[in-house]
Amino acid sequence: MFRNLSLKARKRLSIIVLLIGMPAYVVVAVTVVNMFDLTQHFLLQLLVYVGLGIVWILPFRELFRGIGQPGPDDE
Repeated sequence: MFRNLSLKARKRLSIIVLLIGMPAYVVVAVTVVNMFDLTQHFLLQLLVYVGLGIVWILPFRELFRGIGQPGPDDE
């Protein structure tokens, strides 16, 4: 999905995902956890947060792969 984008476009899109998408996902994750009232079960709450923390990155794995590497035009 993201392989067709240039490195410059992927870098810009990854910044947008990190600055806008991740905070929005955190709000959604906290809202979902609060709907189930897991405040009494610390380990279950921790497991849900860790699971949601892993799940959000799976669709963007290709986008973030190689972002920190120098581009083909860089020295």
